[in-house]
Amino acid sequence: MQPPAYTPSSLRSRAPVFVLGSPRSGTTLLYDMLLSAGGFAVYLAESNVFNLLVPHFGDLRDRSNREKLVAAWLGSKLFRASGLQAEDVRTRLLKECEDGGDFLSIVMEEICAAQGMQRWAENSPEGMLYLPLIKRLIPNALFVHILRDGRDVAASLARRRFVRAFPWEDRYGLMGCGLYWEWIVEYGRSFGQSIPTDYIEVHFEQLLARPQETLNAIGHFIDQPLDYGVIQRIAYGSVAKPNTSFYQEAESTEFNPVGRWKKNFSPEQLVSFERLVGPTLVELGYETATNGPALGLNLLLRATRLLHRSYFRSKVIYKNSAWIRALRPAMTGADLDQIVQADHHPTAVR
Repeated sequence: MQPPAYTPSSLRSRAPVFVLGSPRSGTTLLYDMLLSAGGFAVYLAESNVFNLLVPHFGDLRDRSNREKLVAAWLGSKLFRASGLQAEDVRTRLLKECEDGGDFLSIVMEEICAAQGMQRWAENSPEGMLYLPLIKRLIPNALFVHILRDGRDVAASLARRRFVRAFPWEDRYGLMGCGLYWEWIVEYGRSFGQSIPTDYIEVHFEQLLARPQETLNAIGHFIDQPLDYGVIQRIAYGSVAKPNTSFYQEAESTEFNPVGRWKKNFSPEQLVSFERLVGPTLVELGYETATNGPALGLNLLLRATRLLHRSYFRSKVIYKNSAWIRALRPAMTGADLDQIVQADHHPTAVR
């Protein structure tokens, strides 16, 4: 079953929509809800253009870089998910693509044309770190930042060993995951303040508890109606099947992704966690469970915070370094598939 068609009636209602947020914050669910609502071209994958493809292949004004990128992408699952014919999209990419904005726009425009749609959306959580670049290259882009309780995010990320702990930390890395959540959320919110008419924040918990009310707010922002009944009926991707790190729980009829942190933190971990990121939790409207924020940071927690945040920044610099890029081996479609399959996040500790 296909979602209903939607005919845009204004420039804003044709603008691309970027669904962004910390990994494990509900970006995939919200993105799949948009696609299920109708009016958007259906591409059930994360594009990884700005956080993976462009950093690896570099300046796309250089035809050799462009050829390498196109060859790898066409040999990957990212291309196969598009449903496009290789020759059709290859011609445009090699001729017209000079940067990541061109690449993404060309691919999504071709998908729109193939599906008879006039609008597209994108979901790559760590695109959050490239918001200024995305806005510069795609000026009419609209950004929906989905926020989730950092304790639940950290519990999910830690289960995937997203951030390997420093020697003095718990081996599951809850503290590092929480600091990563805070770091990337702060980055997105800071840039969002500079583009208030093109940026909106929604909470994962409100999306689940009051879906139509939350969808109405998003719909007003993007100038497109979003009907929860239609979304439930079409149910692409994670709308029908939860995208969760807690697979056994997902099979239960009592599956609830909200407040899971209560089962995944020891009392000691929770106090330390809320000492580290409690002020940010409170700022976002989440109630802390301990007096951690009032206790503040001791020397060890200060060092933990400083080292993790410095590491996250250095990984982004390393990933985007032209000098480092020159030393990397050529990426094939199979290499790209392995990275995406591994749920790779270049800023995380591996």
